[in-house]
Amino acid sequence: MKISICNEIFRGWEIEEVFRFVSKIGYEGVEIAPFTISDDIRNISRKKCEEIKNIASSYGLEIVGTHWLLRGPKGLHITHPSENVRKRTERYLCDLVKFTSNIGGKIMVFGSPNQRNVPKGISREKAWRYAEEIFSACSEFAEDYDVIIAFEPLARSLTNFINTAEEAIRLIEKIDHTNFRLNLDVYSMLDERRPLPDIIRISKDYLVHFHANDDNMLGPGFGNVDFKQIINALKEIGYKGFISVEVFDFSPGPQRIATISLETLKRVLFS
Repeated sequence: MKISICNEIFRGWEIEEVFRFVSKIGYEGVEIAPFTISDDIRNISRKKCEEIKNIASSYGLEIVGTHWLLRGPKGLHITHPSENVRKRTERYLCDLVKFTSNIGGKIMVFGSPNQRNVPKGISREKAWRYAEEIFSACSEFAEDYDVIIAFEPLARSLTNFINTAEEAIRLIEKIDHTNFRLNLDVYSMLDERRPLPDIIRISKDYLVHFHANDDNMLGPGFGNVDFKQIINALKEIGYKGFISVEVFDFSPGPQRIATISLETLKRVLFS
């Protein structure tokens, strides 16, 4: 297992500053939120993508992939009743596949709580069918770019659509494509109110990425989560991917968040 960090905590930093700092303190990868570069990734040139990829490589870092996929542009939604909206969303997700590949990434984490909420008047059955249609098409597209879309179950406080690993696995099994898999997030796993190792174990055959955060929406080591049991469970299922630090409260500052989170994960990984 390797440790990476999501770049949006470094608000106001140039991307090379981010890469230089996280490499210096010992991270092995960076996960990119596309909105930190542009609200619309279609405006990011291939040359800029190559530059990002090369800068990361120059600091010995892997670009793990992307997340916070549908923050911009506006008007994207996977369970919207309008077919035009859904088709526009599908096309943009395919553009994100290309962007992720162009910067050297392999994983696209689909969280996007607001853009997957089931709107009023739409049945749960329709919402599932809409999601299946979009992700089936996007997974076929992603195969050509060697990118995996990793669906992320999210806490009920964040979205009303797919809140548990079991629900996400049901969608993954229905789509039945090797380029559509699972991302788990500690903060959202806590909302399931069951032992975290159990969630990891049932996810064994689907898990390709893992977001590490604490029960207070900060990084590992800032709250009360026992990361030893999490790491042990990941080792038990033979997980070989990245553990990526993602936080939702930036108040301690990026240097402190990055440093304490890394120290906590390394202490557990190598103890």
